[in-house]
Amino acid sequence: FVDDNLIGNPKKAKTELLPALITWMDAHKRPFHFNSQVSVNLADDEELLALLVRAGFVTVFIGIETPNEASLAECNKTPNAHRDLLAHIRKIQRAGLQVQAGFIVGFDNDPLAIFERLTNFIQESGIVTAMVGLLNAPVGTRLYQRLQAEGRLLHDMTGDNTDSTLNFIPKMDTETLIRGYRSIVESIYAPHNYHQRVRRFLQDFHPVGRRVWSFRLSHLYLVAKMSFVLGVLEQERVYYWRLLFWSLFTRPRLLPMAVEFTAYGFHFRKSFARGETSPLS
Repeated sequence: FVDDNLIGNPKKAKTELLPALITWMDAHKRPFHFNSQVSVNLADDEELLALLVRAGFVTVFIGIETPNEASLAECNKTPNAHRDLLAHIRKIQRAGLQVQAGFIVGFDNDPLAIFERLTNFIQESGIVTAMVGLLNAPVGTRLYQRLQAEGRLLHDMTGDNTDSTLNFIPKMDTETLIRGYRSIVESIYAPHNYHQRVRRFLQDFHPVGRRVWSFRLSHLYLVAKMSFVLGVLEQERVYYWRLLFWSLFTRPRLLPMAVEFTAYGFHFRKSFARGETSPLS
């Protein structure tokens, strides 16, 4: 569901959209899984959480942006302010929704410690797919107008905030900011950290009595190919087998997700090595 915030009108979501979707899904033997984008205050509404899960949602994308309160105030991200964001993320994942999230560095209020702090936050959250980008100023936004008035604009943005470029002069030293940004992405998708985060997610994730994947015979070929590439050829093979055996003996129902995430991690690392730093591209 392509929507900046599917629960922006929670009453309509709870009384119209989700009940109708649940009815349709039940009538058609639940043929799909759904993804959408929501705000973190979803964690405040247990009824809405339950309805999303019943309607067939498996993944939600949340714009966390930053754990730094001053930077949240700077970008007017009021729904995220003064919250225990880690607790909220875990609550959503325990309800049966995988949280993917977006993060930004480069705010005027970002301290030098933001790179380590954000890296640690992502690791502790169990967010497997974390899209980290550099702040840029799109034309027509209040940020663009403010930076233009301050004489800090350089040019129009490229349209990709993960390509290690900026279209304005940041308060932090530019080289320090770009180097710190790349250090975050390199760290969170390093094999050890990534597989550790997958395990944390699988520990928290509770799919509430429903399938989270559909088996096909073609999957056997894919698993065999992945096991040869990731479990034999690649240097991360020890992490691959360690995660799969851990999942097999502790969360066997989620083993297919563990296999899927190992493929994601391989893709993320290859993309980063080619300079494509966005895991969602």
